[in-house]
Amino acid sequence: MRTDVYCVVGSGPAAVACTKALLDQGRSVLMLDAGITLEPDRAQLVAKLAKLPLEQWSEKDLAAYKGGMTAGTKGLPMKLVYGSDFPYQGAAEHLGASFENVGLLPSLAHGGLSNVWGAAMLPYADRDISDWPLRIETLAPHYAAALELTGLAGASDGLEKFFPLHSQSAAELRPSEQARQLLKTMEPNKEQLGAAGIYFGRSRVAVQVNSANSHEGCVYCRLCMYGCPYGYIYSSSQSVALFRKNPAFEYQGNVIVVSVREVGDEVEIAGYNRNTHQPLSWRCERVFLAAGAIPTTRILLKSLGAYDQTVHLKDSQYFLFPRMLPKRVKGASRQELHTLSQLFMEIMDADENERVAHLQIYTQSDLINDALSGTLGPLGKVFPPLLKNLQDRMLVAQGFLHSDLSPRIALKLSKGKGEDRFEIVGKENPAARPHVKKIVRKLLRQSRRIGAVPIPIMLKMAEPGRSFHSGGSFPMAKNPQGFQTDVHGILPGWKRVHAVDATVLPSVPATTITLSVMANAHRIGCEMARVSSN
Repeated sequence: MRTDVYCVVGSGPAAVACTKALLDQGRSVLMLDAGITLEPDRAQLVAKLAKLPLEQWSEKDLAAYKGGMTAGTKGLPMKLVYGSDFPYQGAAEHLGASFENVGLLPSLAHGGLSNVWGAAMLPYADRDISDWPLRIETLAPHYAAALELTGLAGASDGLEKFFPLHSQSAAELRPSEQARQLLKTMEPNKEQLGAAGIYFGRSRVAVQVNSANSHEGCVYCRLCMYGCPYGYIYSSSQSVALFRKNPAFEYQGNVIVVSVREVGDEVEIAGYNRNTHQPLSWRCERVFLAAGAIPTTRILLKSLGAYDQTVHLKDSQYFLFPRMLPKRVKGASRQELHTLSQLFMEIMDADENERVAHLQIYTQSDLINDALSGTLGPLGKVFPPLLKNLQDRMLVAQGFLHSDLSPRIALKLSKGKGEDRFEIVGKENPAARPHVKKIVRKLLRQSRRIGAVPIPIMLKMAEPGRSFHSGGSFPMAKNPQGFQTDVHGILPGWKRVHAVDATVLPSVPATTITLSVMANAHRIGCEMARVSSN
C-alpha cells in the first residue's frame, strides 16, 4: 500500500471528525475499523418499518424492534439499538478485557457508540476546562465543523450565554406538551432561577428536522430510544458513507489494531483480521487513534510495552431521579413526540471555580411508563387511573458531574498465557453522592419556580462509567511527561502517532462529551494535515 496516507483507527465520532479535517486539507486517508454491523434480520425489520406509514406498523414488529429494552427503577440495564447489542459485541473478546464495577463498555461497531448514544450536543464551558492546555475559543471553529457533520436540532435561548450554538442552521424539534408546561413555568422565573445558579433551555440533539431546508426529518414516532428507523438520529457511520464517495478515502473493515510503532518517517501498524485472526500490517505517514477511550488506551499501553502499569480514565458521574409535574398533562402518553432529551438544565454557581452540573430532562416515553409500572407493581393494575395520572405527570432527569467529583476507572494491561489481559476496574469517588444530593436539594427548593418536584428518595447513583462519558487516560498537557500527551495527542518521544478521541481529555466536564471530542479531534486533524510531509 502507499505509505503517504494518513491512517485513522476507528469509525466513531472522533474518527469521522478527524477524517473530515484531513480530507478537507487534501490528505489521503485510510480508515481501519473493526466494523461490526447490525444483524441482517434486524436490518430487514428496520427497513420494513421505514417504508411503512406509522399507522401500518404491527404490534408484532414493534415488539421485536423494542426487544430487550425494559426500564426499571434503576434505569436501563443496557441500551440496545433495534433490539440488538451489536454495538458491544466482540469487544471483551478482542481486547482480552475483564470488567469490575464498571458500566462503560467499549465498541467495535461500525460507527462506534454513536449507534446507541442519546444524541445530546452541548459544548464545554471555559470554567470546566481550566486544567486543559488550550482554551474554549481554540475549539470554537471546530465545534462548528463538528456540527456540520452531525446537524443540530436546538433553539436560541438562555443557554447561549454560556454555551453558544456554534451553528447557523440549527432547526427546532417540536417539544412535548410536558416540556411546554415546564418552560411555561420556568420562563417567568428565569432571573430568580439564574440567581440560584440554575439555567435552562431546550435540548440540543443531533437529529434531522423537517424544515424549509430539508423535507425529511423527525416524524415523532416515539422510537428514538430504540433506534430511529429512518436514520434521522446521527450516527458517524453516515459520515463514513459520505467519505466513501471521495477518491482520497479508503475504508478497510474487519480490522483489530493491536499496536503501533514509529519506524523512521513512517508508522507501522500491527493488527489482525477480526474474523480469521490472520495477522495484518500497514505503513503510513501518520496514524490517528480514534477507537474509543478503552481500545485506544489498550493500543497505547501495548505499543509502549507498559505492562502492569495502571492508567486511569476520568469519568462523569451519572445519576437519575424522577420529577413530578404538579398537574397532569392529559394525553401525554399518546402524544406523537421525540423521546430524546427535551430540556437541558445547567447548575452553575456564581463561583467560577465551581464545576457545572448538567441535567437532561426526559418527558413521556414507553420506557418511563415501564419503570413507573414496575415501581407501582400490582397497585397500578388495581387502580389504572392512578397509573395514568402519574404517567401524565412523570419526568426523568439524567444528571452528570464533572470528573473532579466523579469516579475513576483503572486500566491495566498484563501478560497472560498466550494472550494479554486487560483489567478494567471502577473506583468510586466519595465526593459524588453528597454533591448530587446538594443539587437535588437545590432543585427541591426551587421546585415552585421550575414547575416540577424532584423525588429524592428515588435518586439512583450509577456505577463508574455508566454515563459513557469517560476519558483522559493519556491526557493532553502543556509539558507532557510519562503517560501525558501534547496538544496534538502525541506521547513524549513520538512524532507521528496521535490519540484523538476521549483518551486525551485532561478532564471530563459534565456537559455532553461527544461534541467536544469531535471538535478536539477535528482540531488535531486540521493542524496535523498542514504539517509538511518531510
